[in-house]
Amino acid sequence: MVNEYTGPPPQEMETFLPQDGKNGATVYKFTPAKSDVEANGTLQFDPFKERKLEHPTTDGETLTHLLKASLGTGILAMPVAFSYAGLVGGILATVFTAFICTHCAYVLVKCGHTLYRRTHRTAMSFSEIAEVAFENGPEWGRRFGMPTSYCIRYGLFITYFGTCAVYTVIIATNFQQVIEHYYGSPLNLRVMIALLLVPLILLSWVPNLKYLAPVSMVANVFMGVGLGITFYYLVTDMPPVESRPLFLPVMQWPAFFAIVIFAMEAIGVVMPLENQMKTPQNFIGICGVLNQGMAGVTLIYILLGFLGYVKYGDAAAGSITLNLPVDEIPAQAVKILIALAVYCTFGLQFYVCLDIGWVAIKDRFTKRPRLVEYVMRTILVTAAVLLAVAVPTIGPFIGLIGAFCFSILGLLIPIVIEMVTYWEEGFGPGNWIVWKNVVVFVFGIIALVFGSKSSIQDILALYA
Repeated sequence: MVNEYTGPPPQEMETFLPQDGKNGATVYKFTPAKSDVEANGTLQFDPFKERKLEHPTTDGETLTHLLKASLGTGILAMPVAFSYAGLVGGILATVFTAFICTHCAYVLVKCGHTLYRRTHRTAMSFSEIAEVAFENGPEWGRRFGMPTSYCIRYGLFITYFGTCAVYTVIIATNFQQVIEHYYGSPLNLRVMIALLLVPLILLSWVPNLKYLAPVSMVANVFMGVGLGITFYYLVTDMPPVESRPLFLPVMQWPAFFAIVIFAMEAIGVVMPLENQMKTPQNFIGICGVLNQGMAGVTLIYILLGFLGYVKYGDAAAGSITLNLPVDEIPAQAVKILIALAVYCTFGLQFYVCLDIGWVAIKDRFTKRPRLVEYVMRTILVTAAVLLAVAVPTIGPFIGLIGAFCFSILGLLIPIVIEMVTYWEEGFGPGNWIVWKNVVVFVFGIIALVFGSKSSIQDILALYA
């Protein structure tokens, strides 16, 4: 009997491998190992890998925008803020305020990232995060999603649109003071504001945050040089530190918080910046863009407030530039540099209004969206300038709106979103998140009450 040759005997490993016989050949079947997530039956959605942007911003460009958003004209009021808390009290209170503001921005972004994964979305605005958090949260809160979204959207739009109008007044006023000093004849402030229309429209036409980054960088340079000259004046013939109190009565501190919060708060630009990032996961974290930016901002705020209060004491003006000698060229350069910095910052503040406005109307104009978008940009800038021309003293009124909106939107709404987002998961050992949010809530109410009080007093003084 003839035995057919069937090939070499199987090797040891081959006896354990599943086989398929095809046309006399042996084919071994290999199944790739499953990842931990796939083994559990679900594939984790990664919103950061799925995000597709035509012109994403880098971490450095985002940091530049964040610095410019937080280093606004409010920093010039830090010396008068220190006059309510004292030298050491002002330092401690500034650090605490910065921590609260940064934490609330962190909470907003962290909740956004959590909701991205839950809803398989790659980006959301501030108002969308609130709406989705309520709609996917506890049963009792789902009916509040849409109303909360509308309140955030309109609150941000009104506040930042008013800020744009105030910025035009600040720019025109600084140039007016310098020009009047050299020409000796008074200039009409309304005419100066109107002359800014075309430059501001051109700035508003910068298409996105990617191309706006160099403008923010230039603004940071202008502001940095202006602050550098200001520091020179502050340290020249500075009285001894011992001449100023280290602490002032705690009852005066709420006025300090009211000034610093509204100078430092930039909650409206947080999500637009995050939404345009190439690596949004780098926005938060111990060494994230948010913490880097706010740490630098806090140091500059402390330095200017401390030196300004040591130099001028209770005579510190609402804007430190008002304490500088008007007839000296370096002081005049400070006014021009700050005016240019505010002009460059206008584009970033305006982007918040643009983002909200365009989302509201883009679905109605699908044929020529680019043309409609630029028409809307032009109309919004023109409206802001016309508002400033009509009411050049609009600052205190916008301050009242900002005091109301920033304390609610920047401090209270983020902690409410956090509570709703993690309602089912719990609030940590001992419900520490709840107690932490109680502290933030009290701080927000103090800012709301005393910020509004200060703005109302400014309005009454204006028409007294």
